[in-house]
This record gives sequence, structure tokens and C-alpha cells, in this order.
Amino acid sequence: MGVFTKSLYHHCRRNFSFDYRYQSCRTLILQSSCEAVKVQRLSHDDSGIVEVHLDRPEAKNAIGKEMLRGLQNAFEAINRDASANVVMICSSVPRVFCAGADLKERKTMNPSEAQFFVNSLRSTFSLLEALHVPTIAVIEGAALGGGLEIALSCDLRICGEDAVFGLPETGLAIIPGAGGTQRLPRLVGNSVAKELIFTGRKVGGRDAMTVGLVNYCVPAGEAHLKALEIAQHINQKGPLALRMAKRAINEGLELNMESALALEEECYEQLLNTKDRLEGLAAFAEKRKPRYNGE
Repeated sequence: MGVFTKSLYHHCRRNFSFDYRYQSCRTLILQSSCEAVKVQRLSHDDSGIVEVHLDRPEAKNAIGKEMLRGLQNAFEAINRDASANVVMICSSVPRVFCAGADLKERKTMNPSEAQFFVNSLRSTFSLLEALHVPTIAVIEGAALGGGLEIALSCDLRICGEDAVFGLPETGLAIIPGAGGTQRLPRLVGNSVAKELIFTGRKVGGRDAMTVGLVNYCVPAGEAHLKALEIAQHINQKGPLALRMAKRAINEGLELNMESALALEEECYEQLLNTKDRLEGLAAFAEKRKPRYNGE
């Protein structure tokens, strides 16, 4: 497991948005040596939900070399974990998701070092995007530069009303270099993406929802509760079906329609002989919840 170590630390808290009897319990399963990235698995019925927490309060979660290594290791570990069904990317720092790259550290780099760091950042976010399971960015406060690029690499984005999004790189005489110039226009369209990148304009949570940057905008402080609700719905579905659905959508968007439909057929066929498919049919006939095992 590399620089990660297992821990027996448990953290439980009440989730008041659903039912006073409901408790969301977390187990810290991976701890980065840089202390800025923590990976936690929820327990009981939510055991397929994994949370990746950004925790570098002194720098507003700005991404430096150590934090980047922590993210790389976290995503690689999750990709190897067959029991993970959905991943939430969260911040442990109040009122900030991620302020972007660590510019103080960047100032100490020569051009070749800066290029290597940005390339590593880009490949790490591509690794996040390519995770086999659905991913949800949980955004409260600022998501700027690389912070927005992390969110763009996720499948879904949930924000609080006080969230602030922006790609300010042109104001620093550079461009978004970790996927922003490619993922933003694919999400919100060329015209909106160009305006936001050319001007560096920041948008709030409600405006982000209007342009299609986020899936949901909820009252400030409630983004995690909404994301958890969605993750719980996803976690109840067939694990293999989730992986095939994500593959069909992501890879299909890069193909012409004929090739994309052939890909859909291939993904569907891989599910026909699974135990989960038979369990789903049996549960429907018996009017009960299915018990999927990812087989």
C-alpha cells in the first residue's frame, strides 16, 4: 500500500438531513504521509462509499508536491479496490474546496520543474477521471484554478451557494494546464468556457448551476449532505453495472454514433452472465431490495 497505512480510527456523526436515527460512520482506511489527503470508507450499508478529504488548512488546500503525491496514491488505491462503488472528493477545511496550485512553491521552480509539476497534475486528474466508479466533487467555498480542475475531473459536482468557481490562470500569463481548457468546454460549451478562461471571471454557486457547471446547488453548508444522499442512491445499484455505464458514457462520447452503440452493446453483454443481474431479477419478482456482490 506504499506510503499509506491502515488505521483503526473511527469517526461517527449524525446526519440530520435525513433521519435523527441515521448515523454516518467513517473508518480512516488510508493515511497519506503528507497528512494532507485522507481516504475514509463509510460503514454498514454505506460501505461502498469512499471519501477522499483534502486537508491542508494552512494553504487553503493549495496543491503542492506532497499533496499531489497523496492524491496520486489515493486514486491508485481506490482503483485497485473492487469494493468501492462511489467516491466523494471533499474538503476538511471550512469554506474552501481547493485554492488551486501552491503558487508559493511554484515560485521556487525553474521552467522545467514547473512543466513537470503541471504534467503530473494533469495526469493525476486524468487518473481521477478514469476511475472505474462514479465520482462526486463536494464543493463549499473556493474552487479555483487546479481546484476547479479537480471538480471538472469528477462525474458529478455538488456545491453550496457560497461556492466560488474560476480559472484565473490568464491573469498570471499562463493557461489552465491540468485539463481546464478541455473539460470545461465539454461541460458548459465553448462560448461560456472561453469567456470564463479569457476573463478569469469567478462565478458563484447559483450561476454555476445555471451554466451547467454543477449538478446541484444547495444552501451553504449542505453540499456534503446532498452529495451523500446521491452517493447512497448510487451505492445501492449493481457495482458492475455502474462501471459499465461509466465506461459506455465516457468512451462513447469520443466515438461516432455507430461505434458508440457498438460499445454500448459490448458493455451490456458483459453484464448478461453476472450473478448480480440474476439477483436483480429475483429481487424484483420477490418485491425486496437486491443484494449485489459485484459478481
